[in-house]
Amino acid sequence: MITVQNLTKKYGKQTVLNIDNLEIPTGQSFGLVGNNGAGKTTFFSLLLDLIQPSSGHIESNGVQVNTSEEWKPFTSSFIDETFLIGYLTPEEYFYFIGDLREQNKADVDALLSQFEDFFHGEILGQKKYLRDLSKGNQKKAGIVASFIGNPKVVILDEPFANLDPTTQIRLKGIIKDLAAKDNVTVLVSSHDLIHVTEVCERIVVLNKGEMVKDIKTSTETLKELEAFFAG
Repeated sequence: MITVQNLTKKYGKQTVLNIDNLEIPTGQSFGLVGNNGAGKTTFFSLLLDLIQPSSGHIESNGVQVNTSEEWKPFTSSFIDETFLIGYLTPEEYFYFIGDLREQNKADVDALLSQFEDFFHGEILGQKKYLRDLSKGNQKKAGIVASFIGNPKVVILDEPFANLDPTTQIRLKGIIKDLAAKDNVTVLVSSHDLIHVTEVCERIVVLNKGEMVKDIKTSTETLKELEAFFAG
């Protein structure tokens, strides 16, 4: 379970995130939506200890993330292409991540074999460096790398951006299967309201750093979100 208490992040006098209380149960597919500047990436950065909170804290499975590193073995993420190592081939990168997460080459190969349709013949065996792949293919590599090592918490920031429609559909199935079959807590931020309502059982709306809606996804959720963002 992920718990948030009295969490704020300020830059100077500006408060960019202010969440009093939030609980995300184990195994939930959780969506975070909001306009640019709403605080989505800030929240994920705090959850990954990439930045320090101004006040309050986040706990993941009982571990306070900004005071301990014990959350790292069961947590993985892909935020953007800066998480990649551009001078490696995809294969080298996958094996590097596997080594960090105590997975041997056979373990990594077994995982990669499950994503042949997702890769669509454009990632493996291409003899290209990650930096030379398209933005969409970089994202595919980063997303699959986040699944290495059987993490229990997976964090994906704008995973559908730059992906073609076929890959978006495949990714939605992957995310739903993760949460449903493996009891993985999956956190997804997205500007695409349709995709996030299709893959997430719960959606929180951020507006100027504040939680303004906390919705259990239903057939009416998309209409509710569209009405909110339409003003």
